[in-house]
Amino acid sequence: MSIWIRIGEFVSKVSASASAGAADLAEAVRTVFVGDPELRRRVAFSIAMIALSAKMAKADGIVTQDEVRAFQEIFSVPPAEARNVARLYDLAQGNVAGFEAYAEKMAGLCGSGRPNCTMLEDILDGLFHIAKADGLLHEREGLYLRRVAEIFEIGEDHYRSILARHVDLGEGDPYAVLGIERGQPFEAVKQHYRKLVADNHPDRLIARGLPAEFIAIATTRLAAINTAYEMIERGMRTL
Repeated sequence: MSIWIRIGEFVSKVSASASAGAADLAEAVRTVFVGDPELRRRVAFSIAMIALSAKMAKADGIVTQDEVRAFQEIFSVPPAEARNVARLYDLAQGNVAGFEAYAEKMAGLCGSGRPNCTMLEDILDGLFHIAKADGLLHEREGLYLRRVAEIFEIGEDHYRSILARHVDLGEGDPYAVLGIERGQPFEAVKQHYRKLVADNHPDRLIARGLPAEFIAIATTRLAAINTAYEMIERGMRTL
C-alpha cells in the first residue's frame, strides 16, 4: 500500500484532535502506528518532511505555497493525495510547539539514536530541497537547517558536506561535497566516491526505511556526488 494512502488514513484519524487544538503530530504517529514499528518509521519520515518544511516556511516569516509545490514535485505526491499533504502542512504550521521540540520528537521516531544517522540526513537533504524552492537559500532558512542538524546530531563536517551538495558547484568545493580532504591521491578519491555511490543508491535508502516514493532524494544526491567527482577528475587530468 502506498505511503500516501497510509498518510491519508492518518490525517483522517488526527483531524478531530487537531480541530480541538491538540495536534501533536509526532505523538499521534507514535500512537496510531504503535503496533507496526516499521510502518511507523516510514510514516514518521514522511510526516517529518512535511511538518518540518512547514515550520521552516513559518520561521523565515514568508509563508507561501512554494514549499508545498516543491514537496509535490520532488517527492511525486499523487494528485489524489495532495489535499492530505496540504492538510498536514497546515496542521504543522498551526501547532504552537516550536520547531526545536518538534525536531527532537521526530528524531526519536525516525533516528537510530546515533550521531550522523542516515535517515535523519535524508530528512535534512529533503528540507534543503524544499528550502530552495524559490531559487535561493534564505539566511533564516540556513539558520533553521543548521539548528535542525544540531538536534539531529549531525556533526559539523558532515553538515558541511550536506550543505555543499546544495550550493552552486561553480563556487562550491567538490571535495566538500564528497566529504574528503584535498590532497588525497586520486585512487583514494575514487574509492571514497564509489563507497558514496553504493551507500546512496536508491535501493540502499529504501532498505534502511526510506519510503519508495521518496527516492528522488537519492537520485538528486547522487547527481551532486557524480558532478563533484567529475570536477575533481577533470582537475586532476589537467595537472
